[in-house]
Amino acid sequence: MASLPSYVAAARPVPPENRAAWFKNTAPTYAGIMLWFVFWQSLVGAGDTPGGVLAAGLPIALLSLVLAALICHALFYMVPGLLGMKSGLPLYVVGTSTYGVRGGFLMPGFLMGLLQFGWIAVNAFAVSIILCKCFSIGLNADGSVAVPGATHGIIAGVFAAGAAFMGLKGIQYVAKVATYLPLIPLVVLVVLLVKSAGGLGEFTPEKVIGAGVEATLSETIVVKETISDDDKEVVIAEKTEVTAEAACPLTKFGVIAIMCTYIVGFFATAGAAGVDFGMNNRNENDVQWGGLIGVALATILAGGLAILIVAGAYGAGMVPENMAGNLNPVDLMKGGILTARTANVIMILLAVSAFPPACFSAFIAANSFKTTLPKVNPFISVGLGTATAIIFAVTGLAGKVVMVFVVIGASFGPVCGAMAADYLLAGRRWAGPRAGFNPAGWISWLVGFAVGAAEFLAMIPGLECLAGKVPAPPVAAFIVGFVLYFVLAKAGLESKRAVGSG
Repeated sequence: MASLPSYVAAARPVPPENRAAWFKNTAPTYAGIMLWFVFWQSLVGAGDTPGGVLAAGLPIALLSLVLAALICHALFYMVPGLLGMKSGLPLYVVGTSTYGVRGGFLMPGFLMGLLQFGWIAVNAFAVSIILCKCFSIGLNADGSVAVPGATHGIIAGVFAAGAAFMGLKGIQYVAKVATYLPLIPLVVLVVLLVKSAGGLGEFTPEKVIGAGVEATLSETIVVKETISDDDKEVVIAEKTEVTAEAACPLTKFGVIAIMCTYIVGFFATAGAAGVDFGMNNRNENDVQWGGLIGVALATILAGGLAILIVAGAYGAGMVPENMAGNLNPVDLMKGGILTARTANVIMILLAVSAFPPACFSAFIAANSFKTTLPKVNPFISVGLGTATAIIFAVTGLAGKVVMVFVVIGASFGPVCGAMAADYLLAGRRWAGPRAGFNPAGWISWLVGFAVGAAEFLAMIPGLECLAGKVPAPPVAAFIVGFVLYFVLAKAGLESKRAVGSG
């Protein structure tokens, strides 16, 4: 057995007198994450198919939302939250049970910090898009934002760099206003619902599917072949080409799968971070209620309002022809739900409300790197990470949110699954740090990640058969991580307890 490294040996549980009720910490923090406009603005159109999640009807969309929200709460949040509450220790320390005291540096510590730059990229991309549309700058002829484009790139770069700097140096100031800024997206959602609710009774899937099919077809191109005859052009041939085919709408199962992929993938890292929230909770009731309100209810509220807004707008005929097929509530509010001036003000407010989450992402990344790379100046490590985030934002890769969430879900799905298995095997408690690299944890993560990232592996020549074979990849990654850790632990592939761990 090996002795404990200093970062584990020096860790001290949060004392009971420093803990607080769920409604003072866990619930409002998680609610702020799920109310972030970057999450709900793309939810209805997840999958990029005609009709999005409304293709199978409003009831199945709402049912899928509730299912995904409960999965986030029950599978991805509860065990990390209970581990944090019972141990009083942060994720970096608690994770040493599942991945070992040496492996814990990388998983989940370093990985958690690394993925924060993905969130900074997504945030910077979304904010730059919304501000370009608000001020009508950097747009293409059809009104879409030019990506890559100079204006979009400058805004994204400045936003990401500013968030990184504040995360490193001034997070305490951002935290003072972050408590209230999440109320902005909630107010916006309520206002949009009030304006569009009258169309809910008239909504049918055909209205949004038809618009989506029409939008996925490129404009017809007329190709003319000419000859010159005494400086006059004479048409000798003419033909019409259709440049794209319409995608198929989602089935009921497809809606459930894409909703679980999108929402669970978005939540995966926040679920593992439940350890850090839980260590500030007083008891199991705090953990339970903090998740039910801050995770499940907030997800259902934000996602449900977004779904109802889009359905109401199409049902009421508020969507203009040039926006047919658009399922983004933020776009629709300027296109027909609200006046252009009111919509512009709201867009600016939404952009402002997105700044604190970006700062917190940088703050978490900095803390992670300070722990895992103590000899590297955090300005260098965070600076390099931010530069990478800016590249992803500027090129538009961060705008492919479903694929981004699949990567995040594939990374942290098996982490949450393995932690849950470890927790149950230890008798519903923290097992304590294990020596070195815990084989059960690392093997379960590698296999779970491969399953969760099947769509990406399908891009490798010879593995094309994997495309579309794994439904709801983040959930599948969790299940694989859980089952495999359980089996491997029973087979004796867990590391022994580290010396000094009690």
